[in-house]
Amino acid sequence: MAKEEPPSVSKDLQELQRKLSLLIESFQNNSKVVAFVKSPVGLYLDKHPVLALTVLVFVAMSAIPVGFFLFIVVLTSLGTLVGAILLEGLVISVCGLTLLCVLCGLGFVSVAMSGAVTVSYMVVSSLIHYWFSLRPCTQQASSVDCQLAMKSADFEGLYQE
Repeated sequence: MAKEEPPSVSKDLQELQRKLSLLIESFQNNSKVVAFVKSPVGLYLDKHPVLALTVLVFVAMSAIPVGFFLFIVVLTSLGTLVGAILLEGLVISVCGLTLLCVLCGLGFVSVAMSGAVTVSYMVVSSLIHYWFSLRPCTQQASSVDCQLAMKSADFEGLYQE
């Protein structure tokens, strides 16, 4: 005793068959499909159905590996791009910090050198001023005469003792 299918299942199957036939009809009426069927490749496959089935099975079965390969290519390309951006950012950061340290060091050295030059200038200037203030020269004498007078005064001090 076989059970009879409920009437709703047969109606569902008829509805599914109707939708499938509409889909196939719309596919066959598509202008691109019509152009392919009328092309030399389409006519050749129409005459050789076994070859057409083989090509169809090959395309269907190769879609997953090709899609997986393309997914990996895109994923590795994105990974490489992100890695290059991260590496470039790391290099720029390290170089920027190095430049900052070098510039801070140069700033410290330049402040220290300018301080040393300023102190040296002030000390030498004070010593020269003090040196020439101890040995008075007349303003009428020329600078050469003043220098000669200072040297002779030095020698006179040595002989008098």
